Amino acid sequence: MKKSKKLIVLAILSALCLLIVPGCKKGDDKSGTGGEGKTIEITHWYWADNSDYSAKMQEIAKTFNETNGKNIKVKAEEYPWDGGGYSETLFTAAMGGGGPDTAAWKLTSTPLFVANKLLAELDGFINNWADKDDIEENLWDVMKQAGGSDKIYVMPWNTQVLYVYYRPSMFKAAGVSVPKTYEEFLEACKKLTRDTDGDGKIDVYGFGMRGAKGGQEPWGSFIWARGGNFTDFTTPEAIQGMQDFIDLFKKGYTPPTAPTDGFNEIIANFKSGKTAMTIHHIGSSSGMVETFGDDVDAFVFPAGKGQWTSMGDTENVIFESCKNKEAAFEWVSYLATGKGQEEWCITTGNVPVSKRVQAMDFFQNNKFMKVSIEGAPYAGIFPILDTTTEWINTVWPNTVAAALTGQKTAAQAMEELQKGLYGDKK
Repeated sequence: MKKSKKLIVLAILSALCLLIVPGCKKGDDKSGTGGEGKTIEITHWYWADNSDYSAKMQEIAKTFNETNGKNIKVKAEEYPWDGGGYSETLFTAAMGGGGPDTAAWKLTSTPLFVANKLLAELDGFINNWADKDDIEENLWDVMKQAGGSDKIYVMPWNTQVLYVYYRPSMFKAAGVSVPKTYEEFLEACKKLTRDTDGDGKIDVYGFGMRGAKGGQEPWGSFIWARGGNFTDFTTPEAIQGMQDFIDLFKKGYTPPTAPTDGFNEIIANFKSGKTAMTIHHIGSSSGMVETFGDDVDAFVFPAGKGQWTSMGDTENVIFESCKNKEAAFEWVSYLATGKGQEEWCITTGNVPVSKRVQAMDFFQNNKFMKVSIEGAPYAGIFPILDTTTEWINTVWPNTVAAALTGQKTAAQAMEELQKGLYGDKK
């Protein structure tokens, strides 16, 4: 009789557990595997630049759901990028206690979300992950830099790496080889600047400089090549990098419109044959090939004392509110190094973060993709601070324009850039 009563009590307690304890309900298995037929649901937010990308993400989620073998079901929900409004929508939802378990991401959003304790720390998962070394060590460092600490809150997904486009026919005509060093690059800018029709006027410039907004990314390569960095713009090395940038313009090796040239202008100048080299990423490659056929190629911005190029990114995160972080990590790691990585990068043309995927023939047989991959170990980002947006949009273009046109010296310009980004602190 006592045994019977005990069984009844245990049955009642079990029933109460199912009603009131979240860990016992279906779809909330914290082990990361469904087990015993349970389904774990993960909601993922993403944006897509076009309908093909959207369809591909839905296909990737479907394949993952069918093949993960752990009863994890991802529900991929698309939200518009809306000029960056996506991140604001995500923040509002997360702060309100809603939002997804995982989401597509831009590194620039990381400090705000980390400061509000909205993102899950991933170090524990990554350190025990068999594919950790399949991703370049440099990229893990960039993830830490974005979060402002030694912890990782962001999972790599795909990137865009800046490199130098050039015209092989122009190099041949000027007797110039592809630069292997920074000094050779500066010399090539000089030699490729020519009067090709004999009228006494320069009609081809060696380098298509971007002096307007967005130009800080290629400019950064000059600073690092001289041994500077973005911690202190006022070092002798960083100032020399700025002087090199100024000299290319003052000596006439760039178009005279360089101080106001933005993306559209540098691409138009290159396509029209006005410049022999310019800097952008693989997103411009199809248009270049359409214009020039085989007469366009690329190389990594070469090393001097240092080496750096700019990296654009799209990553993924897991939210702290996610109740099944192990399952969520299965999903974001599938996008980072699994079949999802292959499918997404093949469709979008972005650079894979997985070394295994980078080595696939599809990517190695594309010369622009191959150069992007070669530059990836040196790719990075600018510091993400409260001042960064204003610095990029206003301080950098205005200051550099003044330096190019002789209104400020290299040292004065770098002092102003330092103060604009870091205030009075060094």
